[in-house]
Parts: sequence; C-alpha cells; structure tokens
Amino acid sequence: MTGIVRMMVVVVALSLAQWVEPLHAGEVIRVGVMDQQMVMERTKGGKLAMEDVKGYSMTRQKIINADEQELKDLDQSLQDPNAKLTDQVRQEKEEQLRSKMEAYQRRLQEFNREVQQKQREMVAEYAQKIAAAAQAVAQKEGYTAILDKGNEALIRIILYYQPALDVTNLIIKEFDRQNP
Repeated sequence: MTGIVRMMVVVVALSLAQWVEPLHAGEVIRVGVMDQQMVMERTKGGKLAMEDVKGYSMTRQKIINADEQELKDLDQSLQDPNAKLTDQVRQEKEEQLRSKMEAYQRRLQEFNREVQQKQREMVAEYAQKIAAAAQAVAQKEGYTAILDKGNEALIRIILYYQPALDVTNLIIKEFDRQNP
C-alpha cells in the first residue's frame, strides 16, 4: 500500500498546486499540515471505502482458500500410502494436480491485480475529495498551502512542524460535510 499512498500524496500535492495563487512580496504565508491517511481513516466516506475494498479482498481470499484446500486434499490423496492407485490413475491425478496448481496460480495473480486496481481507484477518488476538502479549509481559514505530513512508514514530506499547524481535524470535518 506504500505505492498507493505515495500516489495519493502526489495527486493531492498537484491538486493543491492548481489553486495556489502567485504570492506577492510582503504577503503573509500561512501553511497548514494534514495527515491524509488519518483523513481517509476517520471520515465516514473513507471508512466505508476502506471497508468496501476489504470486503472485496476477503471475498477473493475465501475463493483462494477453497482452492488451496482442494489442492491439499488432492495432494494428500496422492501421498496416502494406503491408497492403492494404479499407475494410470496416479498419473491422471498428478496431471490433475499440476493443472489445478497452474489455474490456482493464475487466479491468485488475477485476484491480486483486481484488488490492487480497486485500491488504486479508491485512492484516486478519495485523493480528489480530500484535496477539495483541504482547499475549502484553506480558503475559509486563510492558508496559502496545506501540506501532507506523511508518516514514518511512507514518504515523510514534512520533517518538522508546530502542532498548531495541523489542520487534519478541520479537513476531516469538511470532508464529511462535503461527502455526506
């Protein structure tokens, strides 16, 4: 998910850059800092979107788990010393196992791609909504820019800031207001 959040940071930064007006000498610059991940995790819409992706992923995981169990059962039937299999039956079961293993690996790759795509789509959609909420807060409160502070696990954009600059809670409220 690191790549997804990086993409989210870039989208928000570019979105914010579009509405920043040129500064003139002597103007006061107010900068706010937000935690975009926290906005995603604490807003009603963000929570629902993350639950949706999680549910989508869990559905696929159940299918994968069933496939794994089928492969284990087939392998155990081949390994069972009490099974009296003819060479032809053993060869057919081994071919069946090989075929099912290939299908399992293809399905696993396909499901991983689908889940990653769904995550990317959700992040892109919510990055725009977060940017809109950040822009509204910036305009209401007189900020020249609002930056994403990132976190330890991801890109750390802001190395230091005074806690008073954190406008995350304002953005969460605005996001929920804009996205009921």
